[in-house]
Amino acid sequence: MKPLLLTAALCLPIDVLAQDFSIEDVIRDQLQSFNERDVAGAWEHASPFIKGMFGTPENFARMVENGYPMVWDNSDVRFLDRTELESITRQEVQIQGPNGLFYILDYQMIEAPDGWRINGVQVIPVPEAYS
Repeated sequence: MKPLLLTAALCLPIDVLAQDFSIEDVIRDQLQSFNERDVAGAWEHASPFIKGMFGTPENFARMVENGYPMVWDNSDVRFLDRTELESITRQEVQIQGPNGLFYILDYQMIEAPDGWRINGVQVIPVPEAYS
C-alpha cells in the first residue's frame, strides 16, 4: 500500500506538494535551526528587511547569539496569542532560555511571495509585579 501512496503523491501538481509553511512552522523551524547551529537554515526564514540589515547569515547569527540567548539556545516552545494589523501579523511565543527562565517573545511576521518570513522579534518585558 505504501508504494501506491507514493505514486499518488508523485502525480499531484508540484504546488500541492510544496505547501507554504504556517507561521508556527516557520518560527519552530528557525528555533530548531538555531539549536542545531544551522545558521543558513535560520537565515532562510528572515524577511528581506532583516537580511538587508545584517547582510550575511554570520552577522545575523552573531546578533542572535549575543542579543537573544533565549532564541540561540531554546527549549519548550509554546505558541500564544496571534494578532493581525494591516500587513504584519504578530505571534507571541513562550520559550525557555538556556538559564531555565521562560520568556515571551513577540514575533513580527510578514507574508512574502515565497511564504511567511520573520521581520523582527522583541522580548516582552515581565511586569514588575512578577519580577
